[in-house]
Amino acid sequence: MRLNQSRPKAAIPADISRAAAEWLVELQSAEQPETLRQQWQAWRDAHPDHERAWQHIELLGEKLGGLSSPLAHATLAPRGSFKRRRAIKTLAVLLFAGGGAMAVEDRLPWWRLNADYSTAVGESRNLTLEDGTEVALNSSSAISVAYTQQQRIIMLLHGEIHISTGHAGQGRPFLVATDQGSIHALGTRFGVRQLSDEKDAPIRVSLLEGVVEIAPSELAARTRLQAGEQLSFTRRMLAPVERLNPNDNAWMQGMLVADDMPLVEFLAELARYRPGSLGCHESIAQLKVTGTYPLHDTDKVIAMLSDSLQLQVRSLTRYWVRLMPAHDA
Repeated sequence: MRLNQSRPKAAIPADISRAAAEWLVELQSAEQPETLRQQWQAWRDAHPDHERAWQHIELLGEKLGGLSSPLAHATLAPRGSFKRRRAIKTLAVLLFAGGGAMAVEDRLPWWRLNADYSTAVGESRNLTLEDGTEVALNSSSAISVAYTQQQRIIMLLHGEIHISTGHAGQGRPFLVATDQGSIHALGTRFGVRQLSDEKDAPIRVSLLEGVVEIAPSELAARTRLQAGEQLSFTRRMLAPVERLNPNDNAWMQGMLVADDMPLVEFLAELARYRPGSLGCHESIAQLKVTGTYPLHDTDKVIAMLSDSLQLQVRSLTRYWVRLMPAHDA
């Protein structure tokens, strides 16, 4: 597969992206005094990133044929009201979903503050949205939801989710947007996971039922997954399709399932469900772990590993734990 080698533009800072959304909502209000338009133009002229953010706003407006009805009505609400704040946030989600150029380097703190739904470390949550779509959030995960008359969008801000799409919204496209691209669902059950907290970390899509189409934000290429398949992607890469790992969704039952998993990989998975740092000495990193382990008690899992693999646990506090060979303890 030939990849797009074009150099991506610098990311637009989160505060500028939000400011552009605020300006659009403000300018859509009933009254537009000349002083307001002068202030808006002065903001655009103040920095090249301001102008670039506004151009993205205008492009989105063309795609949507102007503000969608819920956004347009919200502009009539008083400044500072819930409806108005919601309109600005929804517009920001749509901007993010519309293309990777609006992805921001410092997006996570801003998006976490503005997430519609989130979970803490070690917590999971199940939701039912207005169209009957069921969403399960794994540990340390966050999403925003933007349902308009034109489309249904869930923005994965952090972590991992599992989705069973609802039928009440049929006729409106259903998208999961990420900072690497989008997933178009066609009546499905599927999981989407951001594989790490690193910048440009791949997104993994696992499909249990139906069909999804994956569209990296900087590639013309698209690919479809069938039931029982999974793949990872970034803005400029589509990895080969693989067979679905049935153990990946065990978290929905509160379990972590391993089948000859290297210890270092197992601990990296377990670390997603407890605060602090968890790891092992490099000399035992490739020891194999097999079994089913409860995620609600990670201390118990560490003790089980220590007993079964004859290892020692070294800890400074509960928030810094290392598994070590017995002779190094």
